[in-house]
Amino acid sequence: MKNFFKEFKDFAMKGNVVDMAVGVIIGAAFGKIVSSLVDDIIMPLIGVATGGMNFTDYKWVIQQAVMDGQEVLKPEVTMNWGAWVQTVVDFIIVAFCIFVMIKFINNMRKKVEKEKEAEAAAPAAPSQEEVLLTEIRDLLKQQADKKA
Repeated sequence: MKNFFKEFKDFAMKGNVVDMAVGVIIGAAFGKIVSSLVDDIIMPLIGVATGGMNFTDYKWVIQQAVMDGQEVLKPEVTMNWGAWVQTVVDFIIVAFCIFVMIKFINNMRKKVEKEKEAEAAAPAAPSQEEVLLTEIRDLLKQQADKKA
């Protein structure tokens, strides 16, 4: 039993699992932002374009409700295609936002990699010790040339 819990602990503490958990949490928060963008900004504009009706109210009534006065004996059966369209719009906007975010991150990574390559390609400046040794060598060479 101890072995089982040790294996689970090792699995749960792997970097990939922790990274995935962080991604899920950030994704959920990002989803709320995008849902607010769709619900509070985009869909009202679409509602105005469609005559002021809330887009999620669009539906096809397959079977009317059966009523007995005020009492509903059998509720209406509908296909809520407006809600489905809104969900599709939500998905497209979320996918686009994620695409833009990933594109931005990839561009930043490329920039960092180019900087690292430039640093690696550039010769390192000689240390102070090397500079002093070079000066001593040059002075000794000058003295030897004067004697000859």
